[in-house]
This record gives sequence, C-alpha cells and structure tokens, in this order.
Amino acid sequence: MIVRERPDSFVLIRQHEHALASGEFARRWTRRPQPYEPAVFAVDNHDVAWKGPDSSVRWNDASGRPYSFVDYPAEKKVAAYTEGLDWMESEEPYAACLCSMHYERLLREFGKSSREARFVEDESRRQERLQRGMDRERVENLERNLRLLRLCDGLSLFVCLNEPGSSSYPPPYPGGFRFDGETFEPVWEDPHTLRLDPNPFSEPFGLAIPCQEVGKDRQLLGVGHIELRVTLQTLIP
Repeated sequence: MIVRERPDSFVLIRQHEHALASGEFARRWTRRPQPYEPAVFAVDNHDVAWKGPDSSVRWNDASGRPYSFVDYPAEKKVAAYTEGLDWMESEEPYAACLCSMHYERLLREFGKSSREARFVEDESRRQERLQRGMDRERVENLERNLRLLRLCDGLSLFVCLNEPGSSSYPPPYPGGFRFDGETFEPVWEDPHTLRLDPNPFSEPFGLAIPCQEVGKDRQLLGVGHIELRVTLQTLIP
C-alpha cells in the first residue's frame, strides 16, 4: 500500500491504482516515448506485482501502521516482484524489461537483504536475455523510457502522498522531478488542481485514484477517490 498519514487515520492507495495514475501522466507527455504502446504499458503496470499483497490491509504491529512499500517484508516483496515481472514478460517483453530495470535499480540502491541482492542479480540476467530479442532502436530507448517511468511514478506518488497544497517530494525522489535536462516543479492552483512548471503535457486531464481511509484503531472509515485536475497553465481568478 501507499500510506498517507493523518492525525487520527491513514489514507491507503493500492499500488496498482497509483501505477495506473502514473500511466495517465505518461500518455500526455508531449515528447512521447518510443516504442509508445509498450512503454506506456510498462508505466501503467509497473506495480502490478502488488495486486496480491494489496488485496487486504496488512498491519505492521511493530510500527502500528499498515505496511507500505517502504517496510513490506523483503522476502514477500521480492516474491511478488518476480511473479509480476514473469506475468509482464508473458504479455509484453519490452515492458517487462523496463519494469525489471526499475525494480532492480530500486533494490540495488535501497535493498538490504541477501534475498534482495539475489533478485538484483536475477533481474540483470532477465534484462540481458530480453534485450537480445530487441532491435537496436528499442534497446537505445530503454534508458529514456525508464527515466520517464520513474518520473511518472514519482509524480503519482506526489499526488498520493501529499495532502492538497503540500509539496513534499516522495521517496525515492527527494530531489524533485527532472527529465530530459529540465526540472519540473509541481504547483497547486487550488486543492483540486495541479500543474507542472514548465508544462510538459499535451493536454489537460483528470485523475481519480481509488483510496480508503482507516482509523489508527484499524477500523475502516470510508472509501473514495483522490480526484485531481492537471492543468497546463495558471488559473485566472
């Protein structure tokens, strides 16, 4: 789960729902990724591995919080990642390579266990195998497409983790949002409208991300959506 803490409750967003929101950012990016469909499929589904673990709220008794992607047990996390990547490879090998690169680099940077280290090695071999089946242009576009995936992942996490009007940058993107040599600053126009400065999108669009709220006593308080409009320019009062 993605966990946004409030004084007396937690707002929870399933990882796959957040990933689908990431895909909406990728679809509107003016400088489209190539190949377009496989790259956007990767962004849409980069957290498909979490569909099983996120099927119910799982509490970390030590912290008194629901488990998030940050503290979820490493053995279970890696098993889910591997299953998700196997599924993706059966559907779209190019997307599987991108998502394998994404997970591998996250765990290379943040992983601590021996199981995570083995995962990094296994996924490096998967990437080598998949790239042997690609033409040169697809291989050359992998790094840019991975950067776009990571950017859109971070933008969606920004929306999911911040209360409207707040602008804390989410881990693992604490340094802000950079892509193709530009820095993009999120600007809240109002509690339901966000834009990036400078604007990178081809058109305005809306997001409706399913979520639930649970009390710190573990009782369900409600279900709903994080609703947001992404605009291209400053709103005129």
